[in-house]
Amino acid sequence: MAHEHNHEHNHEHNHGHNHGHEHGHEHEEENRKPEIIKLIISGVLFITALLCEHVFKVHFLIYLFIYIAAYAVVGYTVVIEAVKGIIHKEPFDECLLMTVASVGAFIIGSYGEAAAVMILYSLGEFLQDLAVDKSRDSITELIDIVPKQADVLRGGQIVSIPAKDVAVGDTVIVKPGINVPVDGEIISGSASFDTSALTGESYPRDLGKGDTVLSGYLNINGEIQIKATAEYDNSAAARIKELIEGAEAKKAKTENFITKFSKVYTPAVVILALIIAVIPPLFNGEWVSWIHRALTFLVVSCPCALVISVPLTFFAGIGASSRKGILIKGAEHLETLSKADIFAFDKTGTLTKGEFTVSAIRAEGDEKEFINTLCSVEAHSDHPIAKAVSALEYEKADVTEVKEIPGEGIVCKVNGKECAVGNIKLMKKYDIEPEKSGLTSVYVVKDGRYLGRAEFVDKAKENAKDAIRSLYGLGVKKTVILSGDAEDAAKRIADEVGIEAVYHSLLPSDKVSMVENLLSEGKVGYVGDGINDAAVLARADVGISMGLGSDAAIEASDVVLTDDNMEKLPLAKRIAKKTLRIAWENIIFAIAVKLIVMILSVSGVGDIMWLAVFADTGVALLCAANAMRAMICR
Repeated sequence: MAHEHNHEHNHEHNHGHNHGHEHGHEHEEENRKPEIIKLIISGVLFITALLCEHVFKVHFLIYLFIYIAAYAVVGYTVVIEAVKGIIHKEPFDECLLMTVASVGAFIIGSYGEAAAVMILYSLGEFLQDLAVDKSRDSITELIDIVPKQADVLRGGQIVSIPAKDVAVGDTVIVKPGINVPVDGEIISGSASFDTSALTGESYPRDLGKGDTVLSGYLNINGEIQIKATAEYDNSAAARIKELIEGAEAKKAKTENFITKFSKVYTPAVVILALIIAVIPPLFNGEWVSWIHRALTFLVVSCPCALVISVPLTFFAGIGASSRKGILIKGAEHLETLSKADIFAFDKTGTLTKGEFTVSAIRAEGDEKEFINTLCSVEAHSDHPIAKAVSALEYEKADVTEVKEIPGEGIVCKVNGKECAVGNIKLMKKYDIEPEKSGLTSVYVVKDGRYLGRAEFVDKAKENAKDAIRSLYGLGVKKTVILSGDAEDAAKRIADEVGIEAVYHSLLPSDKVSMVENLLSEGKVGYVGDGINDAAVLARADVGISMGLGSDAAIEASDVVLTDDNMEKLPLAKRIAKKTLRIAWENIIFAIAVKLIVMILSVSGVGDIMWLAVFADTGVALLCAANAMRAMICR
């Protein structure tokens, strides 16, 4: 249809645990057991060596052997990785830094420090992996919500088949306590559904015959039969799973900064350490002292705090968003969302409920002919306005050769006569200039005669005004409506929700041009929900689609709000800003601590190998802990 497009879909999504997930957990824990055992053995050997050296005063070869054993138990993999790096001509990573620093410490007689460096490094790596796994698990819980099997009615018998084999049109039985396997329409029974995994909303939803259910909804209390409307791979939960799993692969600029930083930083540090070890002793002859300082400098310089904590921060932020029904397709989009300071909105179905009601019929002649023509033609459209006119009583006419013109309306033949139903732009093509209406209107021309117009009203969403106010509170400097609707209808909604600028009567291509103009003023986020928003969603710095209605909109957008709750938008922005802030806190803290300890290590202030270990592993753990704050969102 004309005006603005849209499907209002209160699509949503839910929580459930299945065997696959539990098995995954067990598998992860099995994989961790050898690491835990190695860390315990190494720790026991290290304490034994310390006692032998400082309490029992045994021969140094005995405690040296025990220190080497403690080192080898956890350190052999690090040394192997360092050697592999040299063989593959990619030597400059933290494994090489740790190997050179710890082997060097053995050479200069700091046996305890050498073993401690490797044990604490390995402990740090283990704990960081654990933190990453926890973050990943929170996402796995969200996406692991579709049962692998489905009960289908075949030849009067209920048969259990793999969910991926369910075909469109199949009748699927969903019992209480089971997640819906595919999208469908309820044809028998009613139940309450937990939709939280899709929408983040915990309040159950009561649905019955004729209502749509999405894969991932959890049936709480009633057996239902649904007619499958999508295959497993095209169902809501499967699409969401794909989006979330893809998010991990896309790096943010801040993450890329770390990767580039490490490539320059590591060789620079190794060269500096060589200079520290070689140049000063040429003048004063204190080789042991300066080699020790150079090795301490190497231990301090390991960039693992940055390499681990920044991606972990973004991962935690994406996980937190997912649990709230906000799907961010990658860290780069999360970063852009945090910086977006101009928001443009589609109107119908985005800021409004998209539930039109007919407010007036203004026929020029025979009202019955007008209503019959309007309703018969609109029956061929899925625009929200078509749903509104379907409530009118009419006699069905014969409609053929239907052609929908995006942003204008429908041209067709009604009982063999040429007919056009749409907005004022479409009327101008037929040289008809009807009286303009301040409301959303649909005009009808048939066989060259203007039959009249129907006027519609659409209410703003209850929480739209609060959402816009919250965006301004988060530093947004400008909001605009880009609408295909009439001027008065668009301005009425803008005034109601507190949006400052309105551009009306736009075609999808006009919306793209308007966004391109806005791009010169700042970072632009566009919020829309239908198929004719796809181009503009893709063009904006960050495209945000509302609901799971249009595959094209979901595909083109960078952020998907899984239902049409406007309050999710400022929440998404808040999570994005918090995630970026935490990432930069970690970068600044890690670099500051490292610089201080590096300066101390070169200046020779006592034996600071232990402080060096803190600057590496300790800082990495503190940064990882700080990163996990991104998991908490309100």
